[in-house]
Amino acid sequence: MDSMLQAVLQASIISKCVLVLLLFMSVASWAYMAAKWLTLRAARRRTRQGLCAFDDAGALAFALPLLESDKRSPLYGITCRAVREFNRITRTGDAERLLNDNVRRALHFGIAEEMAHLKSSLALLATAANTAPFIGLFGTVWGIMHSFHAIASLKSVSLATVAPGIAEALIATAVGLFVAIPAVCGYNIFRARLTNIEGVCINYAGQLLNRMQHEVNAYQDGISFAGEK
Repeated sequence: MDSMLQAVLQASIISKCVLVLLLFMSVASWAYMAAKWLTLRAARRRTRQGLCAFDDAGALAFALPLLESDKRSPLYGITCRAVREFNRITRTGDAERLLNDNVRRALHFGIAEEMAHLKSSLALLATAANTAPFIGLFGTVWGIMHSFHAIASLKSVSLATVAPGIAEALIATAVGLFVAIPAVCGYNIFRARLTNIEGVCINYAGQLLNRMQHEVNAYQDGISFAGEK
C-alpha cells in the first residue's frame, strides 16, 4: 500500500489528473447507484401494491380512490392520462367506439412517460462504465511514455528507471477497471429492474382498459380522479 501511494505521489501531473478524474467518477457512480437503487425499489413496491389493490378492489368506483392515495406511484401518472382521455371522449358522446384505441394510446404514452422518468440519468452510469477503461488506458499509455522518456534521458534500462512509470501505468489501469466494473453491474441490474416495473405497468394498463370497457356505460358523465384536469 505504501509503495502504491508513493507511486501515485511520484506520478506526472497528467497521470495524477487521470486518477483524480477516475476517483470522481467512482464516487459519483456509487452515489448515483445508491440513489437509483432506492428509487427503483420504491417504484417497484408501489407498482406491485397498486396492482394488487386494483385487482382486489373490483369496480372502478372502489379501485380509483386507492390509486389516488399514492401520488408517487408510477400507476398514478398512468391513470391520470387514461382518465383524462376517457373523460374527453365521453364528452364527445362516442365513448364506446373511441374507448379502445384512444385510451390504449393514452396508456401507452403514460407508461412511456413514467419509464422515462425512472430511466432519467441512467445514461450517466453507462457513460462512466464505457469511458472509465479508456481513461485508465490513457493513463497507462502516458505512464509507459513517461518510462521511455526516463530511459532516453538517463540512458539506462535498469528496473529502477522504468519501474515508477510502469507502476503508475498499472495503477491507472486498475483504477479505470475499478470504476467501470461496478458501473456495468449496476447498469445491468437497473435495466432488469426497469423491465420488471414496466411489465407491471403494462399489466395494470391492460386491466384498467378492460375495466373501463366493461363499465363505460356507468360513467357517461366522466370519471372523477384527483390527477385528471
